Amino acid sequence: MSTPNPQSSEGPGGHVDLPAPTLWPMVAAFGIALVALGLVTHWVVSLVGLVLALVSAVGWWREVLPEEHEERVPWVPESERARPVQPVSNRVQHLRLGQGGHRVRIPAQVHPYPSGLKAGLLGGFVMAVLAVVYGLVAQGSPWFPINLLAASALPDLARASTEQLRTFSGVGFLVATVLHGIVCLLVGFIYAVMVPMFPRRGWLWAGVVLPLFWSGLFHAASRFIDPTLVARVDWPWFVVCQVAFGLVTGWSVSRSERIETRQTWPLAARVGLEAEEEES
Repeated sequence: MSTPNPQSSEGPGGHVDLPAPTLWPMVAAFGIALVALGLVTHWVVSLVGLVLALVSAVGWWREVLPEEHEERVPWVPESERARPVQPVSNRVQHLRLGQGGHRVRIPAQVHPYPSGLKAGLLGGFVMAVLAVVYGLVAQGSPWFPINLLAASALPDLARASTEQLRTFSGVGFLVATVLHGIVCLLVGFIYAVMVPMFPRRGWLWAGVVLPLFWSGLFHAASRFIDPTLVARVDWPWFVVCQVAFGLVTGWSVSRSERIETRQTWPLAARVGLEAEEEES
């Protein structure tokens, strides 16, 4: 940097001569990047990049030779400059939720994930009871809905007649239990995540909207998966079972104790370097 020139015409404070701004370094970097890009694409790209790099090198060189390009900046006296920032060693006080208009991400509180797994099993039990009731009332056998669920994974049951689906099948019972349990656990976990995101009475929204969406999606997709199996499903009763599952699962999740998220914790506490301080 040049020294102040008090005889400058900029004013009594003088000026400072600084290097003039230039775009040639950016053009040179772009040309070198094209040279490297052409190694994996086409040699023409490298050629264009090489030309840009050479042109920018010449242009950059002419910024200093034969005459240096400079820009004059008014010199500010020491008395008129901003005061230096004084460091403060006081400890930072972290804002709490809602304190001083502190902005937080929604939801601020969530349900524990294990509560969703328990709720999924509870909703799955209620759904299974309704399915068995349907089998007794509509088909005269509690094994019909169980075998119908297992038929989605067992080709033999998918091709079985209605009379065969009304009889007990050990393999079908095992497969249906495993499938039903896995799906209920997964959906219950999703409910634990989704219920806090809904407005008031989130369990009601998640218990009605999500089951209806899932029923429509399953109805549309099942036509392409197994049309023969879909023809045996009683869709009104299927929707009733889905809504019952959603209401029970959503209600069970909403009854669990909520826990605060870590978004207001200090970084050191979030990564486990120190414990979060408790309020007195």
